[in-house]
Amino acid sequence: MEGKLVIFSAPSGSGKSTIINKLFEKGLKFSFSISATSRAPRGMEKNGVEYWFLSSDQFKEKIANDEFVEYEEVYPGCFYGTLKSEIDSKLLKGDNMLFDVDVKGGMNIKKYYGDRALSIFILPPSIEVLRSRLLKRATDSEEMIEKRVSKAQWEMSFADCFDVQVVNDNLEVAFDKVYSVIIDFLNK
Repeated sequence: MEGKLVIFSAPSGSGKSTIINKLFEKGLKFSFSISATSRAPRGMEKNGVEYWFLSSDQFKEKIANDEFVEYEEVYPGCFYGTLKSEIDSKLLKGDNMLFDVDVKGGMNIKKYYGDRALSIFILPPSIEVLRSRLLKRATDSEEMIEKRVSKAQWEMSFADCFDVQVVNDNLEVAFDKVYSVIIDFLNK
């Protein structure tokens, strides 16, 4: 039986990573795709381990050949994306895959894989709560926090494009809903 895809998107500070980590603690097994990038390897990064490292020209050729399910030019000449071949090889082996991607990437993956994919959008209870969470993290400047909040408002405008929206105002309740929805989806 072919595998399925579970896609997570959320604004920074909404608790998405915490929920994903709890899924693994609960014993759910997922494969991850290795993204492609046109940036150079950093430190000890190896091709095919952390990323598939491509030149900008190779990346553009793969775009022209429709080999990506989603990609983004983060800044001029620096691309990141998910290769269809990377996903399809794992799905054919029966692996279920988990994606933690931005809103546009999540919508593109869902559009391409349709009913084989479950898309989940994690929402903060409010923009004020999100701002407060980002401030409590103490990892960003106030200017960066305002940029993240502004981006979050834009991202949240796409929540209805996802199969499931979960408001994370109580981590345990939000996790239980996500877990239940995923189990139901995987057992179909």
